[in-house]
Amino acid sequence: MTRKILQGLRAESYQHPFDRKALAALQKMPGLPLLLKKINEYGIDRLLRLSTLGNEFRVKERNFPKLHNALVETCQILDEPLPDLYIYRGTGHISTYAIGVEKPLIGVNLETLEWLTEDELLFIFGHEISRIKGKYLTYQQLAVVMPLLKNLITSTTLGFGGLAANGIEVALYNWIMMAKFTADRAGLLACQDIDIAIASLIKLGGLPTEYLTKEVIEDFMQQAREFQIQELDKLDQVTKIFSFMEYQIPWSVMRASELLKWVESGAYTQWLQSDPSQPPQETEQPENVKDWDFLGNW
Repeated sequence: MTRKILQGLRAESYQHPFDRKALAALQKMPGLPLLLKKINEYGIDRLLRLSTLGNEFRVKERNFPKLHNALVETCQILDEPLPDLYIYRGTGHISTYAIGVEKPLIGVNLETLEWLTEDELLFIFGHEISRIKGKYLTYQQLAVVMPLLKNLITSTTLGFGGLAANGIEVALYNWIMMAKFTADRAGLLACQDIDIAIASLIKLGGLPTEYLTKEVIEDFMQQAREFQIQELDKLDQVTKIFSFMEYQIPWSVMRASELLKWVESGAYTQWLQSDPSQPPQETEQPENVKDWDFLGNW
C-alpha cells in the first residue's frame, strides 16, 4: 500500500474540536503555571526519561526490526523527526507512552509487538507521534505525576486545596481524554486505512488477533456508530469527575465513534486531499452539542 507523505504537516490542521476546547480551558486554569513550575523544579522530565533508560530495552533495526521500521515509516508520513524507541515487559494489554519535552522518546510494551501487525503499528505510533508534534508532552507528564505532585505542594505555595477549587485536576484529565481524539486522527493519517485503525482500537480494548472475526469487527463498528458522546454532557458533575479520572483506560468504542464520524462525514478524505502544511480553513464544530463543557461552572 502506497501512503501519502504529509510534508509540512501541522498538528492544528487535524486537531479535534473537543481537544481544542478542552486544551483552551486547561490553559486558563490559574493554578497551571505553579504546577508547570514545580514540574521543572523537580526535574520530572529528566526523572521519567531516566526511568526508561534504566529499565527498558532500546529498539534498533537489528534487534526489533518490525517496531523500528514501523516507527520510521510513521515519522516519514507525519513529517516528524525519529524519536528513540523502547520496549518494556508485557502487561496483559497493549500499552504505549511518549515522554521527553526536550528529547522525546516512545515506549511500547511486549503486547504492542506481539498483537499488532506492521500496518496497525503505524496507527499506534501515529497516536504517540501526535503527542510529540502537538507539544502535548508537558501536560501529559503533569498527569502522570499529579497524584504525587499535589502532595508535595504545601499550603505556603498555594496548596492543592486551591488548585482543586479551580478544577485544575479535572480540567487536566478531561483534556487528556479529548486529546485522544486528535491522536487517533494522527494514527489514521499514518496508516491511511480506517479498517486498520478500527482493528487497532479493538486490540487496544483488549482483544488480540485470534478474536477479531468478521462478526466481532462489524458489531464493534455498529456499537461505535450507536455511541452518543453528547450523553456525557448530561451527566452530573461528580460522575464526570470520576469518569474522566479514568483516562488511562482505552475507551475504544468512544474513540472509534469519533474516528468513524470523521471518515464517514467525508472530512477525512477532504483533509487528505488538502495541503497538510496549511492551517485548517474553518473550525470544526461538535455535532449536536450545544456547549461542550465537561468542567461545568468550576
